Formats: sequence, C-alpha cells, structure tokens
Amino acid sequence: MDVLTAIFDTRREAENAVRELRGLGIPETRIGLVTAEGNARGDTTVPITDTEYPGMGTAMGAAVGGAMGAAGGATLGLAAATLIIPGVGPVLAFGLLGAALLGGTGAAVGAAVGDKIEEGLGEGLPHEDVYLYEYALRLGRSVVVVHAKDDDQFSKARAIFNRTGALDLDRLRDGWWSELRERERTGYEADGRDFDADEVSYRRGFEAAQHKQLRGKTYSECEAGLREIYSDDELDEAFRCGFDRGTDYHVATTETQKE
Repeated sequence: MDVLTAIFDTRREAENAVRELRGLGIPETRIGLVTAEGNARGDTTVPITDTEYPGMGTAMGAAVGGAMGAAGGATLGLAAATLIIPGVGPVLAFGLLGAALLGGTGAAVGAAVGDKIEEGLGEGLPHEDVYLYEYALRLGRSVVVVHAKDDDQFSKARAIFNRTGALDLDRLRDGWWSELRERERTGYEADGRDFDADEVSYRRGFEAAQHKQLRGKTYSECEAGLREIYSDDELDEAFRCGFDRGTDYHVATTETQKE
C-alpha cells in the first residue's frame, strides 16, 4: 500500500493524529512525525542529508537508531531524535519513518536501516513533495507520515487526517509559490519573456527541480530522466528556465540556513 502524509498547523494536532493512527493498530514502525517546535530533553542531534555530509550514511544509521532508541517520545509510543535539515534547521523527528521522510533513507538513517524502511512501502516515500514539507516546517508546522497496510487502513488514515485538522496540500503549495511568484516574474520578464503566458510551464519546471533526486543538478544532467516523466511539449523553454531557477532557489535556501 502507499504512504500517506499530512501537514498540520500545530504539533498538538499532529500528535492527536498519531494517537488516532495508533488506535487503528498501526505499529510505530509505520508512523512518523516531524515537527519544528522545540527540542525535547534527551534528544540527540545528528545531521540528515545526502549532500552536505558525504560518507556519513552508515554512521548516521547508528546515530539516529541509537538516539531514537534512547530518547523521549513515550507519549506517542515513538522514539525521537533532533535532526538537522539543510534549508530548515533542527527539527524533532519521531519514528524512523519520520527521520527518513526529509532526508532520503540512505543518508538519513544509514543504508542498512534505510533499506528496511523502504522495503514494502509501495510507492515509497513521497520525495517529490519534500520541498513542501520543508516549507511547512520553516513556518513552524508539523508533518505526519504513515504507511497503511491495505486500502481500508489507508482510507481510515486519510479520514483521521481530515478529522484532526490536516491542511490542504494544494493550498499550501500555492502559498509557497505565491511567496516566490513576483520575484520569479521579474527575473523571467527581464529577458523580454511573457511570464503570464508561460507561468504554468515555468512553475512545473521550478517544482521539478525541488524533487529530492534532482536537487542541485543541472537541467542537462536530469534531462533523460525528465523525458520519462514529461512530454516533449511540456519540456519547453519556460520549463527549462523554471528548472534552472528552481535549482538556484534550493541552493540559496540551503546556504541561507547555514549562515
């Protein structure tokens, strides 16, 4: 079955959702929570990225696993650790699935642990929306992720998210874009192009560059893979411009957080 995620305004709402998910009989190994709200006593800080700290994947697996085994989170039935997310900063992650959500399993929790997490996850972790989760965390919101075992459990989990106050992801995505839109318009129109006419394609390219597997890469490096997803008509000049600008945005956001 697929993985389902939800974003909540507050950590309390997210924790309520987790409690209800546990009430469905979903084990802690298939639930994760990530929140930007403070650090609990006893947390252990470890890096979580596959680009900023080369060669540390296996070591992180032991560090995160040990931290989560020893740290707090008892009220949720999930172990916790504080993780450092480039472009976001320190966040509190409950459950190994929560730790894996933003970092990509290989570097986030080590290769061996990461393989176990990804095994049997259906569609896998939704890395194409990582930028949206990071944006939500920068706003002080919380993210919950759950792996449902079947269609019935998936439907019940979705109902729990709706009942406990999950935000509309499309509205949040539009909010993220609205904060960038005028700046992107100015840059695009500086070369005499029509942003209003090309915005849909430009934004599509900009968002594609935020995908976990494409970040930091040039359009030419990703073109073959992009052609497996998008049609030739979609991969127009506006898309390519948006992709390049999206890459610059990710780099700038990450560098700003480091300062």
